[in-house]
Amino acid sequence: MTLPTVTVVGGGLAGSECALDLARRGVPVRLIEMRPETTSAAHHTAHLAELVCSNSLKATRRDSAAGLLKEELRRMGCTLLACAEKTAVPAGGALAVDRDAFSAAVEKCIDDEPLIEVVRSEVRDIPDGHVVIAAGPLCSDALAERIREKLGTESLAFFDAAAPIVDAASLDRSVLFTQSRYDDQGTGDYLNAPFNREEYERFIDELLAADRVVQKEFEARDLFQACQPVEEIARTGRDALRFGALKPVGLTDPRTGHRPWAAVQLRAENAEGTAYNLVGFQTNLTWPEQKRVFRMIPGLENAEFFRYGVMHRNTFVDAPHVLDKTFAIPGTTVRLAGQICGTEGYVEAMASGLLAAANTYADLIGADPVSLPVTGALGSLVAYATDPATENYQPMHVNFGLVPPLDDGRRRSKRDRYAAYAERALADLDAYLSSRGDLFNDGE
Repeated sequence: MTLPTVTVVGGGLAGSECALDLARRGVPVRLIEMRPETTSAAHHTAHLAELVCSNSLKATRRDSAAGLLKEELRRMGCTLLACAEKTAVPAGGALAVDRDAFSAAVEKCIDDEPLIEVVRSEVRDIPDGHVVIAAGPLCSDALAERIREKLGTESLAFFDAAAPIVDAASLDRSVLFTQSRYDDQGTGDYLNAPFNREEYERFIDELLAADRVVQKEFEARDLFQACQPVEEIARTGRDALRFGALKPVGLTDPRTGHRPWAAVQLRAENAEGTAYNLVGFQTNLTWPEQKRVFRMIPGLENAEFFRYGVMHRNTFVDAPHVLDKTFAIPGTTVRLAGQICGTEGYVEAMASGLLAAANTYADLIGADPVSLPVTGALGSLVAYATDPATENYQPMHVNFGLVPPLDDGRRRSKRDRYAAYAERALADLDAYLSSRGDLFNDGE
């Protein structure tokens, strides 16, 4: 069967993996990358699969969400993960790579693939035919505008302002209490972390003194028109947060029977209540400082962070409400992949490209789309990013706060719980891949 050419827009991690996976399946690919004809404010080279930030691809342990994702991708035949492992540098329990060697390895794979044609040109409109748009968080203005027109004016964000998310199991429930403002104690949709006056003053001191991420001009240009970091609000006055996001009005601390001086509210990120968002805590603090300062919040002294707060330029679509379960624009042969979908992280981008290739191939041969088990790292991330019930959608990387809780009733340590998540995930993935010989065969 002769298959039509698929156009892949973007030569980053998602686009490169997508192109290689499609070609491996016998699909001709036209891979279009705008660099060096049109440059990006974040990139430094014209190489494919350039790592623009850290060279770390995070943990390798299977009992971590990042490590589990890598093992899932190995079983699904991810080419870029193999390139990363071949160009690894010492990094303890993490997978880190030599940036230049990694990009060179990916480019060699693409150059050696006769079914892939690389075109260096800016895409200013959505191409015809079967298309995967993997343009990344710094998608060109012209293409971003075409996507906005296609999806609707409110469906495309140009910045990422996300509050931290913490592991519910790491919170001190002897300090936190459940209550919505003015509701009875023990009821409501929020956990509340109560400050007394001294605790609040120390917290504000450290928040104001903490190290911040230095923003690039192209990031700051759009960001602060939309929202203010929690530390910038505190800078306007020591009581600004106490009369804003941390206002204690309508709350009663059951330990004292009185209203606290201030209170941080935590909102559940999922129905199972395994992950909580720090409400109003969009921040530009560095990640180590977030861990240090936000652990000063009463009840969060031992908090484990599933995601740190971020504030930077990041073009992404409101995927749960404008794309289908395969990240395709409904009624079209156009699919999105990578960070433009709101799946955040290097390995997550590779996974998104692989998934886009598999679903595009399924379209071409008339097969059912991929439906990964939600117990896995990738399956749970896809479920989150395509669930219409997901509100206030913000970019997310894999984390165990997204997977369904274990239902065997056993009490486990965090390490044992995560190991059990991984064991369940891989067993479910193996069973699924075995059932989909039309799309996955011997690691393909």
